[in-house]
Amino acid sequence: MTAAVLAMLLAGCTNTESQRDRMLIGAGLGAATGATIGAVAGSTVNATLAGAALGAVGGGLIGVVTSPRSCIARDLDGTPYRVRCP
Repeated sequence: MTAAVLAMLLAGCTNTESQRDRMLIGAGLGAATGATIGAVAGSTVNATLAGAALGAVGGGLIGVVTSPRSCIARDLDGTPYRVRCP
């Protein structure tokens, strides 16, 4: 569990703004957080699994919703213009 959390945190250090990447990172962090809260609150395996599932869905949705819809690029003269984010 600790290794998975550390891998997700390290994956979050990359400089990407892709919706898919943000969704996966959010789902992973949400699942880890939800599992921890479920384990503490319910003290059963079912509570831990339910917390992980709810956290994964919530984290994934937050990751998609918070990803930028357009990015700013600059042409050769330095003039900014909007482009679609990767």
